[in-house]
Amino acid sequence: MQYGTIRDVHTRYDTYICSFSYYNPRLLAEIIVKLFSFVPFPLFLYSLTIRNYRILYGIKEYTPLLDSSNMSMTDWAYIASDIRKYYAKFDAFVILHGTDTMAYTASALSFMLENLGKTIILTGSQIPLSELRSDGRDNLLESLIIAGEFVIPEVLLYFNNKLFRGNRTVKMNSSRLDAFSSPNFPPIARVGVDIKVNWESVFRPSSTEKFSVHSDMNSNVGILRLFPGISKAAICSFLQPPMEGVVLQSYGAGNIPDSRSDIVQELSAATERGVIIVNCSQCFSGYVSEKYAAGLILRDANVIPGYDMTPEASLTKLSYLLSRSGLSLEEKRKLMEENLRGEKTVINEQSDPQSLLNDTNLLRSLTKLLTSNTDVKLLRESLFPSLLCKAASEGDLEALKTLKKEGGDVAFPDYTGLTPLHLAARRGHYDTVHYLLVNGASVHMKDSLHRTPLHEAISFKQLDIIKLLVQTGAHINETPTEIGSKLCLAASVDDVKLVEAWRLAGADMKSKDYSGNTASSIAQEGSQVSQYLAKIKCKEN
Repeated sequence: MQYGTIRDVHTRYDTYICSFSYYNPRLLAEIIVKLFSFVPFPLFLYSLTIRNYRILYGIKEYTPLLDSSNMSMTDWAYIASDIRKYYAKFDAFVILHGTDTMAYTASALSFMLENLGKTIILTGSQIPLSELRSDGRDNLLESLIIAGEFVIPEVLLYFNNKLFRGNRTVKMNSSRLDAFSSPNFPPIARVGVDIKVNWESVFRPSSTEKFSVHSDMNSNVGILRLFPGISKAAICSFLQPPMEGVVLQSYGAGNIPDSRSDIVQELSAATERGVIIVNCSQCFSGYVSEKYAAGLILRDANVIPGYDMTPEASLTKLSYLLSRSGLSLEEKRKLMEENLRGEKTVINEQSDPQSLLNDTNLLRSLTKLLTSNTDVKLLRESLFPSLLCKAASEGDLEALKTLKKEGGDVAFPDYTGLTPLHLAARRGHYDTVHYLLVNGASVHMKDSLHRTPLHEAISFKQLDIIKLLVQTGAHINETPTEIGSKLCLAASVDDVKLVEAWRLAGADMKSKDYSGNTASSIAQEGSQVSQYLAKIKCKEN
């Protein structure tokens, strides 16, 4: 198994690189490695994207390469740990994986990678990449393009022109190129002549916690599939220690034979011993319902309904929650029913799509020209990004809440590439920034100038905002030399607040500029910057 990592660089050295485009590819790669010395792997140049970005990516190959049928929870931990190791250096990650257990790995990583803010894509092929005719080339290249172009903070699975949420996928076919499907959730993106992303389907962050990895999964879990005539002994044996979590695959909408009281007794006895049992349907599509008597019997036995979760997601979610030693059994059971990573459908009350549009004279006039809900949706997509950005810029929380309630996406950029979080961070609206972060705004989104919200907060010296963004997982992505240059520039004009802003963002105060100078060497003796750096040095010592 191998995974590629991507760094999306917006023409930073584009003119320089293009001038060498006729050189030997190896020479060009060496030039790029020197320019981007902070990257731990050799880099390969990728062509310009639709937005004129140049995607650079490194490749790491695991030894030995595994057939995916040999994957284990230990291998999931290796992948998760490597993502953690290089998380701050790259904008996205692409994992090449065999198809047999890809849905399991995607589901597991979705839970193991906590507070994820970057794009993770798993992909592979039905026909080996080494073959003349292979679907692997398109899957790999399109995964790289999506990862380099878009910030979709989820673990995703890309196959046959469709991008799925990883913990919603199942392998449906062993021989067709459309091997994977997401029966209970639409694709997040479709690739044709254009790449169409359904942004409303993206699962957004909902906390201000920093990215972390939980790699210790509990292996005492299993899947028990019912069949007509299954014996009590088989069920009893399956539920014995050390089993701690079971996915029960029942019939239809979550039914078991209500005439088999022995099965119910065994399940009830297991839950009383502390075994967590989740009821999932054997059907690919649909969900577990308690409206039938047979389903209510399981609830009485303390079996948790799995709703429309896949068996892969249910199993890995169980493994993840059971390994959380800080949680009580009741807390684990409760979290099993909650939607942690978009693995189950949550039905929200939808407001009237035209209610907000009728709130103002301007929009009321526009709605008179509309003939369908599709037109209203198009108007919303056109106007809402600008309205959200305006509200964020002014710190108008009530307007933001109203727009979000009516379907506005707080993470979506306006025509300049700025998101509401960029503008709120720039203006220093702390409460607005916090609201945006817990409602899905991404600290990793970049505008047309390739600046993140953290860059805006640094430039405008919004120190409290910087602390909040860093707490949420934001990080600076400039090279040490670039950071050194900006620190030296701030020191040369004695801008101590800007130096402090860079330090709070994680900059090394000893970074050197292109001439080898540091902020300390540039700052004049007795200046505010000089005194500040001396104070910082004393604290470190």
